[in-house]
Amino acid sequence: MTPHFVADEIRRRGYQVRHLISWDDYDRYRKVPAGVTGIDESWAEHIGKPLTSVPAPKGSPHPNWAEHFKAAMIESLGVLGVEFDGISQTQMYTSGAYREQILHAMKHRHDIDAVLAQYRIRPKPAEQKKQQAQNEPVDEAELQAAEGSGAATEDDGSGSAGYFPYKPYCGNCEKDFTTVTAYDDDTTEMTYACSACGFSETVRLSEFNRGKLVWKVDWPMRWAYEGVVFEPSGVDHSSPGSSYQVGGQIVGIFGGKQPIGPMYAFVGITGMAKMSSSRGGVPTPADALKIMEPQILRWLYVRRKLNQSFKIAFDQEIQRLYDEWDRLVAKVADGTALPADRAAHLRAVGTAAGELPTTPRPLPYRTLASVADITAGHQDQALRILSDLDPANPLTSLDEVRPRYDRAEAWINTHVPAEQRTIVRDEPDVDLLKSLDEQAQQSLRLLLDGLADHWSLDGLTHLVYGVPKVQAGFSADATPKELPPEIKTAQRSFFALLYRLLVGKDTGPRLPTLLLAVGQERVRRLLGE
Repeated sequence: MTPHFVADEIRRRGYQVRHLISWDDYDRYRKVPAGVTGIDESWAEHIGKPLTSVPAPKGSPHPNWAEHFKAAMIESLGVLGVEFDGISQTQMYTSGAYREQILHAMKHRHDIDAVLAQYRIRPKPAEQKKQQAQNEPVDEAELQAAEGSGAATEDDGSGSAGYFPYKPYCGNCEKDFTTVTAYDDDTTEMTYACSACGFSETVRLSEFNRGKLVWKVDWPMRWAYEGVVFEPSGVDHSSPGSSYQVGGQIVGIFGGKQPIGPMYAFVGITGMAKMSSSRGGVPTPADALKIMEPQILRWLYVRRKLNQSFKIAFDQEIQRLYDEWDRLVAKVADGTALPADRAAHLRAVGTAAGELPTTPRPLPYRTLASVADITAGHQDQALRILSDLDPANPLTSLDEVRPRYDRAEAWINTHVPAEQRTIVRDEPDVDLLKSLDEQAQQSLRLLLDGLADHWSLDGLTHLVYGVPKVQAGFSADATPKELPPEIKTAQRSFFALLYRLLVGKDTGPRLPTLLLAVGQERVRRLLGE
């Protein structure tokens, strides 16, 4: 997203720019990730193969693992308005596109080895953990960074036969448990052996296309090959001795320059740690776009500085996020938004190519979620309730509140636990109604007497907040400054009583929305009229 916003700003200013997304589909399959539907432990037999040689999850229409996940990402990027040129590393390596760069790296392997040797004295993560257990000094940031990315910690090419920055995939088992044992610079003859299956062969590297440069050499090689001028990277690539720092010294060997590379902080998920594709079980952009509109997801990225971490909300926090967004939209519309907020809004709602599709009538997300919750998929009921929100300007079709309504409904159905869902009572709670004192009974009578005249979202809001005020001898229009603190306590007690009578719990969706959803006739019956 960061390169997208930079590239898009360049386009907005009238310049040509290429946003490259390099699909690292020729990387090795490192582990069987958790939480992926359609796979089991049998996928472990493919560890070490290129991702394009690993079967896709069962039931997938795609030919391999890489294409399966790439397709979902491409679709999400399209929804987000990200314009890019994709480059398959499988295609680049197997076509021989990098042959000259590979031969150059092998010829200058001693120079590359000298750069890497400056950092090999650093303890590996396992050794750092051992130091930690023995209360020895440990660089916590370096430990976290080293473990943050599988690619960042891959083999750098060192071996007992010398240093070779190239890793072949085995000609027999397709895996990369291989070691280069000999190489002739003049003939480019290379001999390698595979520890997985015992296979060994000698090939001419000038004709061989089944392998790739090791990560810390591969990355700077591509900087030079593509002429990359801007590529930010995460904390795991920016610590001392990391890929980005080392790459800055290696890129010159390929005749290139290190791109501008600011460090970005990690993105998390509410209630979860940093996203890590190798560990699995984390939401994808497609998952986020099922519950939030693309403008909101773009806004999360563009409203903060790169070095500020943030979390994407899949829990109740998403409702507050939408409230905040709607307030920003209103401020932009009336000209009161701050310049930085206006800039973030502009980049969230569209790109240089134009604005992204939006919801015609963006009703509050929490209201839509409540309606979707209460109606449990009955669209006619949902339309009835939403039409009652503003009787002077009733909704005529759910299409007016889409796609926001669909996102809120998806969130309710997939991220709200069953025990938190709202189920309206079928019959009145007779025992509770009989146990009410005179004050409680009076509060219900005041509410029921005002229902017909206040049957709209604003009207019911005024009514339910006003009942405790009237009972205490104040006007229903009295402001908080005019009221004693105990009125708030009375309001909370009144609200809890209504929730118990309507849904059998002390809390629930906002009462005005809930009342509209239940309908006047049913409300009167459940409240004992």
